[in-house]
Amino acid sequence: MYRLYVEAAPRLAILALTVAVLGGLAGIAAPAFGWLPALGGTRLSLAPWRELAAVPGLAQMVGLSLLAGLASAAIALAVVLAFVAAFHRTRAFALVERSLSPILSIPHAAAAIGFAFLVAPSGLLARLASPGLTGWQRPPDLLVVGDPWGLTMIAALVVKEVAFLLLMTLAVLPQTGMREQLPVARMLGYRPVAAFAKVVLPRLYPLIRLPLYAVVAYASSTVEVALILGPSTPPPLAVAVVRWMNDPDLQTRFMASAAALLQVGVTFAALALWRLAEVATARLARGWLTAGGRGAGDRTVAVIGAVGVAFTVTAAAGGVAALAIWSIAGFWRFPDALPGAWSPRAWETVAAAPDLVTNAAVVGLAATAAAVVLVVGALEHETARGRPAGRAARLVLYLPLLVPAVAFLFGLVLLAERAGVAPGLALVVAGHVVFVLPYVYLALAEAYRRLDPRWSAVARALGASPGRAFLAVRLPLLSRAVLTAAAVGFAVSIGQYLPTQLLGAGRVPTITTEAVALAAGGDRRLAAAYGLAQSLLPFAGFWLAYGVPRLVFRHRRGMGTGT
Repeated sequence: MYRLYVEAAPRLAILALTVAVLGGLAGIAAPAFGWLPALGGTRLSLAPWRELAAVPGLAQMVGLSLLAGLASAAIALAVVLAFVAAFHRTRAFALVERSLSPILSIPHAAAAIGFAFLVAPSGLLARLASPGLTGWQRPPDLLVVGDPWGLTMIAALVVKEVAFLLLMTLAVLPQTGMREQLPVARMLGYRPVAAFAKVVLPRLYPLIRLPLYAVVAYASSTVEVALILGPSTPPPLAVAVVRWMNDPDLQTRFMASAAALLQVGVTFAALALWRLAEVATARLARGWLTAGGRGAGDRTVAVIGAVGVAFTVTAAAGGVAALAIWSIAGFWRFPDALPGAWSPRAWETVAAAPDLVTNAAVVGLAATAAAVVLVVGALEHETARGRPAGRAARLVLYLPLLVPAVAFLFGLVLLAERAGVAPGLALVVAGHVVFVLPYVYLALAEAYRRLDPRWSAVARALGASPGRAFLAVRLPLLSRAVLTAAAVGFAVSIGQYLPTQLLGAGRVPTITTEAVALAAGGDRRLAAAYGLAQSLLPFAGFWLAYGVPRLVFRHRRGMGTGT
């Protein structure tokens, strides 16, 4: 049974991701060129593309998507590298490292709602500064949320991307030899930032390249963040695709399919531009790397890192605070810093719809359980082979993160309709697994590989079978890492808006779909309550991941740490 599990898990994982992404893309390719017999499309044609080209503001939609993808990723990367270079092995670095899990546990939709409540003209920041610092007695007539350049949307994306890239960087730093090589560089007279840039960065960047590409792809095709914070006339391309998909006129699906393929092209164009920037930067920096200079603007780099990370932590904490206050606010006139009255009505509304939380929890637990089973089996297969997954397998793992979800999910919807599969809970769970699995793998892989193999060797020497050694020795030692990866997967599932909405066809409402819908409406109190409730579920997951191993292994030192 153990051998069957270990052999089957990686194959099932690769098959699931490949079929979902490539099958979904194939599902929209035919309608994009006029072929969808169910809707009368029986002849290949370029009519959907001509119709799409005639849409007013299409160029602006594409430009917004490219700008969001490239700008947010570039800013986040600069902040992360500057912070690691200037503050590694300091108390500030350790403090930020401990704050990553809470920030990452906030779903994108909840983070966007909180950010909107923080920076809006009548938001918490304006209230705290008024009228003393600003003189405002009423909210200023400024277009902050929904600005035409998408700057507020980009800022909110940076908050989440800094936390994600910093986590990915911390996971691979031991592979760069930083601890051994930085002291040598310092002894040779290099300043801290120059030592990091010349010794560590050339080895670090290739290890975080795929996570960076995932950041570019997500930001260039985000839907929920763009719906809440992005411009609406015209919106980013992904938002327009979703609107066309949901158009009551089914003939619009031909143009929507073409637009979905265009979104794939836009995202791949953003990745291509990023790759060109990588090549250009490498060539321009080659001379500096070998010139022997010992300094690299340490103070400037430290300021960039400190300001960027401080903005990330403050924006995340401030957004949660704004959600908490608005969720219990009664009458609250501007510019009062706090509400004049408090009311539990928003939470009473949340409590009156327990199925939203139940659906989200059921889908999240089911998708996370399936992903953890597949990932643990795949990593155990790596351990048995004695080498990590190959490059092709890692690329397949990142497919759901590199290909715009709005494209292949729409294709999966069309394929499910053709196959007679009704939208519902099972289809939503399957869709969530596609997105949860890569993050569970990323969260667990490094801890799994660092586990000392001598534990298994001792168990085998005492007569245990490979399966017995796996269940009785390896899994208990890795319990904290597995539970943390499961908490990450659960948080990812809770935050999934598009798979739930498209694959469930509105029949599986969750706390996330309701929060996004309310954010586009006018009731801030309800939107805040649903956004905060959405954040509490991942918080509970991380709390359990931290507390359960400590409780179970409280009398066994080192158990559950993966050492």
